[in-house]
Amino acid sequence: MQVNVLASGSRGNATLISLGGVKLLVDAGISTRRIKTELDKVGVNIGDLDGVLITHEHRDHISGLSTLTRKYGVPVYARPAAWEAILNDSKTCDVPTACQRELTSSLDIGGVKIEPFDISHDAVEPVGFRLYHKHTKCAFATDLGFVTDSVKKALSLSDVIILEANHDVDMLNQGSYPWFLKKRILSNKGHLANTDAGWTLARLQQKKNCHVFLAHLSQENNRPEVAEKTVSDILSEQSYKIGTDISLYLTYPDKASSIPTDRRLSI
Repeated sequence: MQVNVLASGSRGNATLISLGGVKLLVDAGISTRRIKTELDKVGVNIGDLDGVLITHEHRDHISGLSTLTRKYGVPVYARPAAWEAILNDSKTCDVPTACQRELTSSLDIGGVKIEPFDISHDAVEPVGFRLYHKHTKCAFATDLGFVTDSVKKALSLSDVIILEANHDVDMLNQGSYPWFLKKRILSNKGHLANTDAGWTLARLQQKKNCHVFLAHLSQENNRPEVAEKTVSDILSEQSYKIGTDISLYLTYPDKASSIPTDRRLSI
């Protein structure tokens, strides 16, 4: 397995998941040029992508789709209602019909099984993903305001989890955002706080040596070191050994992050 979070945050999101020889992009919210540059760095040809999985229709998750599909013909999978929202904005996101695929309850690409699951966010039919290849599982859940029991089940027993840790509640409350935006972020259809991410991980059924990317960090209402410390402290208090039971990795809006090669071999 190879996981590379190419970009994560309100300015754009894209994650490469290579599993069983299948290369998938979760979201394409950055430019195609940047996607290609980041893929080149990890030895992946953009034309070899087997598909793009779309979590929801917000611009920071789809802004690169038009060029990516028109130039490379990559198939894109999204829920029907999400497609309707995407295509209604055809002036900024024009995806060729031949590239449009409906995301069903279960999808097989090569030897990888992909199962979308519902998440709570202020979008049309937003989803997270769990991907399986033989005994390996990767789960993806960002842009969610609340972790339901079904989301916990979807994340449990994963080898790799990409999980939102969007904001520090105190930083958000004391920050410069207008109240309506703070209220949206804090709502059950907003974004997940650092503490919520930490307690979610602490309460999951865990595989030994689970790798977790803390994703979609707010640039104004969070700091990488704050997110990492908050989640680490919660896990440590619950008797998890950081770096042994669970390894944490930070993600960024302006650079890629991945599991180090020497640790990737243990998955």
